[in-house]
Amino acid sequence: MATEIVMNATIPTHPYFPAEAVLPGYVANTFGAHALRGMFAAGATAILVSTYRIIKKTSPNLPNGEVATALWFTLSAFIHLFFEGQSPALNHLVLTQAMAGTIFTNTRSGYFSYNQSSMPASLHIFGQLWKEYSLSDSRYLTQDSFIVCMETITAFCWGPLSFACAYFIVTGHSLRHPLQIIISLGQLYGDVLYFATCSFDKLVAKMIYCRPEDFYFWCYYVFFNAFWIIIPFYLIIKSCAETKRVFAKVAELEKSSLKKDI
Repeated sequence: MATEIVMNATIPTHPYFPAEAVLPGYVANTFGAHALRGMFAAGATAILVSTYRIIKKTSPNLPNGEVATALWFTLSAFIHLFFEGQSPALNHLVLTQAMAGTIFTNTRSGYFSYNQSSMPASLHIFGQLWKEYSLSDSRYLTQDSFIVCMETITAFCWGPLSFACAYFIVTGHSLRHPLQIIISLGQLYGDVLYFATCSFDKLVAKMIYCRPEDFYFWCYYVFFNAFWIIIPFYLIIKSCAETKRVFAKVAELEKSSLKKDI
Protein backbone atom coordinates (compact mmCIF):
# COMPACT_ATOMS: atom_id res chain seq x y z
CA MET A 1 0.00 0.00 0.00
CA ALA A 2 2.78 2.43 0.95
CA THR A 3 4.63 1.62 -2.28
CA GLU A 4 1.48 2.28 -4.31
CA ILE A 5 0.99 5.65 -2.60
CA VAL A 6 4.60 6.67 -3.34
CA MET A 7 4.25 5.61 -7.00
CA ASN A 8 1.01 7.56 -7.40
CA ALA A 9 2.61 10.61 -5.83
CA THR A 10 5.35 10.59 -8.49
CA ILE A 11 2.98 10.26 -11.45
CA PRO A 12 2.10 13.67 -12.98
CA THR A 13 -1.60 14.48 -12.70
CA HIS A 14 -1.49 16.70 -15.80
CA PRO A 15 0.25 16.67 -19.21
CA TYR A 16 2.15 19.94 -18.76
CA PHE A 17 5.83 20.69 -18.21
CA PRO A 18 7.48 20.86 -15.80
CA ALA A 19 5.74 17.78 -14.42
CA GLU A 20 5.92 19.18 -10.88
CA ALA A 21 4.00 22.33 -11.84
CA VAL A 22 1.14 22.91 -9.40
CA LEU A 23 -2.19 23.31 -11.22
CA PRO A 24 -4.95 23.60 -8.56
CA GLY A 25 -8.17 21.85 -9.52
CA TYR A 26 -6.86 20.79 -12.92
CA VAL A 27 -9.51 19.23 -15.17
CA ALA A 28 -8.67 17.75 -18.56
CA ASN A 29 -10.22 19.34 -21.66
CA THR A 30 -13.43 17.86 -23.01
CA PHE A 31 -12.61 18.92 -26.58
CA GLY A 32 -9.77 17.38 -28.57
CA ALA A 33 -6.89 19.39 -30.01
CA HIS A 34 -8.22 19.27 -33.59
CA ALA A 35 -11.66 20.48 -32.51
CA LEU A 36 -10.17 23.36 -30.51
CA ARG A 37 -7.93 24.46 -33.36
CA GLY A 38 -10.92 24.25 -35.70
CA MET A 39 -13.03 26.42 -33.39
CA PHE A 40 -10.31 29.04 -33.11
CA ALA A 41 -9.84 29.07 -36.90
CA ALA A 42 -13.62 29.33 -37.42
CA GLY A 43 -13.86 32.27 -35.01
CA ALA A 44 -10.92 34.09 -36.62
CA THR A 45 -12.34 33.48 -40.10
CA ALA A 46 -15.76 34.82 -39.07
CA ILE A 47 -14.14 37.99 -37.71
CA LEU A 48 -12.01 38.53 -40.82
CA VAL A 49 -14.80 37.86 -43.32
CA SER A 50 -17.28 40.11 -41.49
CA THR A 51 -14.73 42.91 -41.20
CA TYR A 52 -13.75 42.57 -44.86
CA ARG A 53 -17.37 42.95 -45.95
CA ILE A 54 -17.86 46.02 -43.78
CA ILE A 55 -14.69 47.63 -45.15
CA LYS A 56 -15.64 46.92 -48.76
CA LYS A 57 -19.10 48.34 -48.16
CA THR A 58 -17.96 51.54 -46.46
CA SER A 59 -14.65 52.14 -48.29
CA PRO A 60 -14.74 50.24 -51.60
CA ASN A 61 -11.71 52.08 -53.01
CA LEU A 62 -9.40 51.33 -50.08
CA PRO A 63 -6.16 49.72 -51.41
CA ASN A 64 -5.70 46.01 -50.70
CA GLY A 65 -2.67 46.68 -48.51
CA GLU A 66 -4.68 49.01 -46.31
CA VAL A 67 -7.53 46.50 -46.14
CA ALA A 68 -5.10 43.80 -45.00
CA THR A 69 -3.67 46.10 -42.31
CA ALA A 70 -7.17 46.98 -41.06
CA LEU A 71 -8.03 43.27 -40.92
CA TRP A 72 -4.85 42.61 -38.92
CA PHE A 73 -5.67 45.24 -36.31
CA THR A 74 -9.29 44.10 -36.06
CA LEU A 75 -8.31 40.47 -35.46
CA SER A 76 -5.63 41.59 -32.99
CA ALA A 77 -8.20 43.70 -31.16
CA PHE A 78 -10.60 40.78 -30.73
CA ILE A 79 -7.82 38.45 -29.56
CA HIS A 80 -6.29 41.01 -27.18
CA LEU A 81 -9.47 42.37 -25.66
CA PHE A 82 -11.71 39.31 -25.46
CA PHE A 83 -9.42 36.27 -25.45
CA GLU A 84 -6.50 37.67 -23.46
CA GLY A 85 -8.12 40.35 -21.33
CA GLN A 86 -11.31 41.10 -19.45
CA SER A 87 -14.03 43.62 -20.18
CA PRO A 88 -17.14 42.94 -18.06
CA ALA A 89 -19.18 45.70 -19.72
CA LEU A 90 -19.10 43.91 -23.05
CA ASN A 91 -21.29 40.86 -22.68
CA HIS A 92 -22.43 37.77 -24.54
CA LEU A 93 -19.57 37.12 -26.91
CA VAL A 94 -20.63 34.20 -29.05
CA LEU A 95 -18.27 31.72 -30.66
CA THR A 96 -19.73 29.26 -33.11
CA GLN A 97 -18.20 25.88 -33.77
CA ALA A 98 -18.60 25.63 -37.54
CA MET A 99 -18.61 21.86 -37.88
CA ALA A 100 -20.70 20.86 -34.88
CA GLY A 101 -22.94 23.93 -34.90
CA THR A 102 -22.52 24.37 -31.15
CA ILE A 103 -22.76 27.89 -29.72
CA PHE A 104 -20.83 28.92 -26.63
CA THR A 105 -21.79 32.09 -24.80
CA ASN A 106 -19.39 33.99 -22.56
CA THR A 107 -21.27 36.21 -20.12
CA ARG A 108 -18.07 38.02 -19.21
CA SER A 109 -16.27 39.10 -22.35
CA GLY A 110 -12.55 38.63 -22.18
CA TYR A 111 -10.97 35.71 -20.51
CA PHE A 112 -7.37 35.19 -19.48
CA SER A 113 -6.71 38.21 -17.25
CA TYR A 114 -10.00 37.86 -15.41
CA ASN A 115 -9.85 34.07 -15.03
CA GLN A 116 -6.10 33.49 -14.69
CA SER A 117 -6.47 32.13 -11.14
CA SER A 118 -8.88 29.36 -12.21
CA MET A 119 -7.50 28.44 -15.63
CA PRO A 120 -6.50 24.82 -14.79
CA ALA A 121 -10.07 23.93 -13.83
CA SER A 122 -11.84 25.84 -16.60
CA LEU A 123 -13.97 23.99 -19.14
CA HIS A 124 -15.14 27.17 -20.85
CA ILE A 125 -14.25 27.15 -24.54
CA PHE A 126 -11.67 29.92 -24.05
CA GLY A 127 -10.28 28.11 -21.02
CA GLN A 128 -9.87 24.93 -23.04
CA LEU A 129 -8.15 26.87 -25.82
CA TRP A 130 -5.71 28.33 -23.30
CA LYS A 131 -5.07 24.89 -21.80
CA GLU A 132 -4.35 23.51 -25.26
CA TYR A 133 -1.90 26.34 -25.98
CA SER A 134 -0.34 25.89 -22.52
CA LEU A 135 1.07 22.57 -23.67
CA SER A 136 3.71 24.80 -25.26
CA ASP A 137 3.99 27.18 -22.29
CA SER A 138 2.57 26.09 -18.94
CA ARG A 139 3.13 29.55 -17.44
CA TYR A 140 -0.40 30.40 -18.57
CA LEU A 141 -1.77 27.93 -16.01
CA THR A 142 0.46 28.80 -13.04
CA GLN A 143 -0.29 32.53 -12.57
CA ASP A 144 3.20 33.44 -13.74
CA SER A 145 3.71 37.10 -12.81
CA PHE A 146 5.13 38.14 -16.19
CA ILE A 147 2.45 36.36 -18.22
CA VAL A 148 -0.45 37.77 -16.19
CA CYS A 149 0.89 41.34 -16.24
CA MET A 150 1.87 41.22 -19.90
CA GLU A 151 -1.46 39.80 -21.06
CA THR A 152 -3.41 42.30 -18.95
CA ILE A 153 -1.51 45.28 -20.37
CA THR A 154 -1.91 43.86 -23.87
CA ALA A 155 -5.65 43.47 -23.38
CA PHE A 156 -6.44 46.86 -21.88
CA CYS A 157 -4.00 48.92 -23.98
CA TRP A 158 -3.54 47.27 -27.36
CA GLY A 159 -7.03 45.78 -27.58
CA PRO A 160 -9.11 49.01 -27.67
CA LEU A 161 -6.37 50.91 -29.52
CA SER A 162 -6.28 48.23 -32.23
CA PHE A 163 -9.99 48.78 -32.86
CA ALA A 164 -9.32 52.52 -33.09
CA CYS A 165 -6.39 52.01 -35.46
CA ALA A 166 -8.46 49.80 -37.77
CA TYR A 167 -11.11 52.53 -37.87
CA PHE A 168 -8.50 55.21 -38.57
CA ILE A 169 -7.09 53.17 -41.46
CA VAL A 170 -10.49 52.77 -43.10
CA THR A 171 -11.41 56.45 -42.63
CA GLY A 172 -7.98 57.86 -43.52
CA HIS A 173 -7.57 59.57 -40.15
CA SER A 174 -4.39 61.59 -39.57
CA LEU A 175 -3.67 59.76 -36.30
CA ARG A 176 -3.44 56.39 -38.05
CA HIS A 177 0.36 56.19 -38.35
CA PRO A 178 1.22 57.48 -34.84
CA LEU A 179 -1.22 54.97 -33.38
CA GLN A 180 0.04 52.20 -35.66
CA ILE A 181 3.61 52.78 -34.45
CA ILE A 182 2.58 52.82 -30.78
CA ILE A 183 0.51 49.62 -30.97
CA SER A 184 3.00 47.74 -33.13
CA LEU A 185 5.93 48.70 -30.90
CA GLY A 186 3.96 47.55 -27.85
CA GLN A 187 3.11 44.23 -29.50
CA LEU A 188 6.69 43.70 -30.64
CA TYR A 189 8.13 44.60 -27.25
CA GLY A 190 5.72 42.31 -25.42
CA ASP A 191 6.44 39.37 -27.70
CA VAL A 192 10.21 39.84 -27.48
CA LEU A 193 9.96 39.87 -23.68
CA TYR A 194 7.72 36.80 -23.84
CA PHE A 195 10.36 34.84 -25.75
CA ALA A 196 13.21 36.33 -23.70
CA THR A 197 11.80 35.44 -20.27
CA CYS A 198 11.06 31.87 -21.35
CA SER A 199 14.55 31.49 -22.88
CA PHE A 200 16.16 32.95 -19.76
CA ASP A 201 14.36 30.46 -17.51
CA LYS A 202 15.40 27.62 -19.80
CA LEU A 203 19.07 28.60 -20.03
CA VAL A 204 19.66 29.89 -16.49
CA ALA A 205 17.10 28.18 -14.25
CA LYS A 206 16.83 25.02 -16.41
CA MET A 207 13.05 25.41 -16.38
CA ILE A 208 11.25 24.05 -19.42
CA TYR A 209 7.60 24.98 -19.87
CA CYS A 210 6.94 23.21 -23.18
CA ARG A 211 6.21 19.55 -23.78
CA PRO A 212 9.02 17.67 -25.58
CA GLU A 213 7.05 17.13 -28.80
CA ASP A 214 8.33 19.37 -31.62
CA PHE A 215 4.79 20.25 -32.69
CA TYR A 216 4.01 22.22 -29.54
CA PHE A 217 7.26 24.16 -29.68
CA TRP A 218 7.35 24.99 -33.40
CA CYS A 219 3.63 25.35 -34.11
CA TYR A 220 2.14 26.76 -30.90
CA TYR A 221 5.08 28.56 -29.30
CA VAL A 222 7.10 29.77 -32.30
CA PHE A 223 4.69 29.98 -35.26
CA PHE A 224 1.67 31.49 -33.51
CA ASN A 225 3.74 34.12 -31.70
CA ALA A 226 5.88 34.97 -34.73
CA PHE A 227 2.95 36.87 -36.25
CA TRP A 228 3.24 39.46 -33.46
CA ILE A 229 6.91 40.00 -34.24
CA ILE A 230 7.03 39.97 -38.05
CA ILE A 231 3.87 41.98 -38.79
CA PRO A 232 4.37 44.70 -36.12
CA PHE A 233 8.01 45.10 -37.21
CA TYR A 234 6.90 45.58 -40.82
CA LEU A 235 4.18 48.06 -39.82
CA ILE A 236 6.61 50.10 -37.71
CA ILE A 237 8.98 50.44 -40.68
CA LYS A 238 6.08 51.30 -42.99
CA SER A 239 4.71 53.98 -40.66
CA CYS A 240 8.16 55.46 -40.03
CA ALA A 241 8.75 55.70 -43.79
CA GLU A 242 5.35 57.36 -44.31
CA THR A 243 5.98 59.79 -41.44
CA LYS A 244 9.40 60.67 -42.86
CA ARG A 245 7.89 61.26 -46.31
CA VAL A 246 5.21 63.59 -44.96
CA PHE A 247 7.63 65.58 -42.80
CA ALA A 248 10.01 65.92 -45.75
CA LYS A 249 7.16 67.20 -47.91
CA VAL A 250 6.08 69.71 -45.25
CA ALA A 251 9.67 70.92 -44.85
CA GLU A 252 9.93 71.38 -48.61
CA LEU A 253 6.69 73.37 -48.71
CA GLU A 254 7.88 75.56 -45.84
CA LYS A 255 11.13 76.29 -47.68
CA SER A 256 9.21 77.19 -50.83
CA SER A 257 6.95 79.49 -48.82
CA LEU A 258 9.95 81.26 -47.27
CA LYS A 259 11.53 81.82 -50.69
CA LYS A 260 8.32 83.39 -51.96
CA ASP A 261 8.17 85.72 -48.95
CA ILE A 262 11.74 86.85 -49.62
